Amino acid sequence: MRGPHNIWRLIRTLATLERTGAIGVVLEAFRAPANIRFAARVLGWPFKPLGLRGDPALPPATRALTALGPAYIKFGQILSTRPDIVGDELAEQLKDLQDRLPPFPTAIAKKMVEAELECPADDLFTDFSDAVAAASIAQVHRATVLETGQDVAVKVLRPGIEKAFRKDIDAFYLAAQTIEILAPSARRLRPMDVIRHFEGVVLGELDFRLESSAAAEFAANTEKDQGFKVPTVLWHLSGRSVMTLGWAEGFPLKDNDAIDAAGLDRKVLGARVLQLFLNHALRDGYFHADMHQGNLKVSSDGNIIAYDFGIMGRIDEYTRRVYAEILFGFIRKDYRRVAEVHFEAGYVPADRDIDEFARALRAVGEPIFGMEASRISMARLLSYLFEVTERFGMETRTELILLQRTMVVVEGVARGLDPHINIWEVAKPIVESYISKNIGPRALARDLGRTLRVLSRFGPRLPRLVETALISQSESATRMPQKRIKSRLVVGAALVATFGLGVWLGHIV
Repeated sequence: MRGPHNIWRLIRTLATLERTGAIGVVLEAFRAPANIRFAARVLGWPFKPLGLRGDPALPPATRALTALGPAYIKFGQILSTRPDIVGDELAEQLKDLQDRLPPFPTAIAKKMVEAELECPADDLFTDFSDAVAAASIAQVHRATVLETGQDVAVKVLRPGIEKAFRKDIDAFYLAAQTIEILAPSARRLRPMDVIRHFEGVVLGELDFRLESSAAAEFAANTEKDQGFKVPTVLWHLSGRSVMTLGWAEGFPLKDNDAIDAAGLDRKVLGARVLQLFLNHALRDGYFHADMHQGNLKVSSDGNIIAYDFGIMGRIDEYTRRVYAEILFGFIRKDYRRVAEVHFEAGYVPADRDIDEFARALRAVGEPIFGMEASRISMARLLSYLFEVTERFGMETRTELILLQRTMVVVEGVARGLDPHINIWEVAKPIVESYISKNIGPRALARDLGRTLRVLSRFGPRLPRLVETALISQSESATRMPQKRIKSRLVVGAALVATFGLGVWLGHIV
């Protein structure tokens, strides 16, 4: 679908940005090159009357994206979590997109429930309310399960949303291609990669079966976390376009007045949000990657409640160890070790100077550690760190970008509760605990045990493997120099010894 027919969509977008006054804000936020600014104005200004008017009460960027529709709103939501890309001013404006969207009629929501669950909504639920929250992809209704009397939240996909998203994403690809052609210098921002990431995120969110699965896995991982709750999925009342969860009663985490009135300690809550995120990322390798204030509540007894599991992050165990060592190295101001970790992980090419890299890392860390607690920012550190690693040839790591993006959001939530929170002091015990359990002699023994168990599985195949190797050696003996024959026999003997050791130790570890 990508092609010239999307030019009208691009022109309409630019015309709307021009009409709402957002064009200058957006171009400035992205530090657009002069030729991109010129092209945007040339395409936008003559068609300004054809642009959508939007709500004049909203800030320019929010007004434009809201008028353009769900795909633009979702894109704005994602950008609101990246002040390192769009700047603090625009990121703040885009936060309004998180939970201030118009709902669609309740009657239509009930029809969608009936179509998905193959039963009239009134035969499944009582007290099916009007929408209590409306987002770009779906809206939520409060209801009571007729059979059990349980209070639940029923999340319903916006009608026609998938088709609308696919059309707009095509236009986004055209815009990204145009930018790369007109401004090669903008390729460092990887506009095509940004759109691909956005497409993957959105298409995953459009299937609530995947979100239900994510919620169930997240709940299982965190069931023993004190002060944290994940609502239970009701699978028999959920499907592709409908998702039903247990109702979570609480105050929005951004409502400081309500939190204070309930007698809850915001400093404790701020530290808990950050520590929970780090625990989930490091301990489980599976974390809520959309932890903005609109997706978090706090109950009257102080439990933090998470919901909306459309965007989840996953990082493998090796990457977790690398990330923890990087954070720990910065906490200890051991910049040489941070540099070594980057080289050991292969993040920075081996031909670069490790001492120069360590010095560059010190230039990143020292100014931040010299700040007072209220200005210390882990998000800023990560942003600066990626700038340095890019300069030294580090390739973009998708899993670390998602981790960084979520860290930015979580830090903002924590500071909203406690403006004077010391991010490093709060993070230190979590990182230290992870390091002690996963890096060192105990971790080495555990890794060796896992390796040996894997090797032991090849035990039944070992005789055949050895026989095949020996036959191969015999057949090639006449064509191979004596030195190479000996070398291969040594390798074969080592293979036999390794497998044998694996079989023996694998059963006792």
